[in-house]
Amino acid sequence: MVPLVVVAHTASCAAGVGLAALAEALRTNTSGLQPLQTDAPPAWAGTARVPAAWVGALDDLAAQPLPAPLSAWDCRPTRLAWQALQQDGFIQAVDAARLRWGAARVGLVLGTSASTIGDSEAAYRQLDADGGFPAGRRNPRLNTPHALAAFVQAALGLAGPAVTVSTACSSSAKACGSARRWLQAGVVDAVVVAGVEALSASLLFGFRALGLVAEAPCQPFGTARKGISLGEAAAFALLQRHKAATRPDALCLLGDGEANDAHHMSAPHPQGLGAELALDAALARAGLQAEEIDFVNLHGTATPANDAVEAALVARRYPPTVHACATKGLTGHTMGAAGLLEAVICLLALRGLGRAGSAHTSAADPAFGPVFAQQLRRQPATGPVRFAASHSFGFGGNNGVLVFGHAAQAKA
Repeated sequence: MVPLVVVAHTASCAAGVGLAALAEALRTNTSGLQPLQTDAPPAWAGTARVPAAWVGALDDLAAQPLPAPLSAWDCRPTRLAWQALQQDGFIQAVDAARLRWGAARVGLVLGTSASTIGDSEAAYRQLDADGGFPAGRRNPRLNTPHALAAFVQAALGLAGPAVTVSTACSSSAKACGSARRWLQAGVVDAVVVAGVEALSASLLFGFRALGLVAEAPCQPFGTARKGISLGEAAAFALLQRHKAATRPDALCLLGDGEANDAHHMSAPHPQGLGAELALDAALARAGLQAEEIDFVNLHGTATPANDAVEAALVARRYPPTVHACATKGLTGHTMGAAGLLEAVICLLALRGLGRAGSAHTSAADPAFGPVFAQQLRRQPATGPVRFAASHSFGFGGNNGVLVFGHAAQAKA
């Protein structure tokens, strides 16, 4: 594939708001997870009976309403998106693209799992005497899965195609694939790719019902791993086609791969069939072999089955020397935003800002074998990165892999 230039990128999560703060947390292996207050649960949990858990929450969102022109969209997820959009000159970069190409030639693909469902939950908790939403909660623009994409499009002044991708944990990784296809087909000249997920009762209790929420901080690939720690995040990237004048040090999406093994509603294929197909596709589009990848941000949910399948895949496909890390111990599992948030972590590594570690994981499960034990890095490290890969594996076998590098290394 023709590489796509990452013109701008940013992220906001519990580990850090903006790239500088996130890079510092990655460098120091400082986790953003905190215990959920069961005696005084946060408003987003919506109930006095919350389970013991650790979450990666952005507590300052409650005090950050949207500006007046956007106030009709105000809710926790849109506040989270707006907070991230204001970081790292991202809005200015999109403004420049809009002025250059025209608002109708800049597209938007946003990945999310639950969108603004938290606002709908609040409305259902306040039904009026007739069983309908109370007057203050009758906001059709928020009670829809496409609400976040519509908000971001309005906030950025875009008029091109806008799509919401919801494939659970792979949502915003697969959004990059949609962006690539749009650009290759000439549908648009630039695409804003986004991943936004705010904490909500649906996520907390839904994953608890599946027995996947750990009471302690998650330990990806650890012997004592017992499940996920939920988190929230917003991440954005502005993609354009590679041009002859592109700077050699420009960051690029070199390849993307998607696959769906449809093995089970929530469990991964036991041999990682779909995950490996996605990896093969991403490497093929990038013109690379797995041995050339220096840095891998693993999906690493800290659930028994998912980690076992991914560890086996990594051990058989990547070299023993690869720096593989699982960053959900730093950020929490940010669901639909995880793919792009972890892609941003790859971009930070390519910029020389450090290779992340795996917080809360004291050692890899011995059952994964000696090769994976060498590959999984618990502590951050320095050193150049030529090519980075990010894994995202979602429910229903929806899998996505992204490969990044510099324009000078692009082989297409």
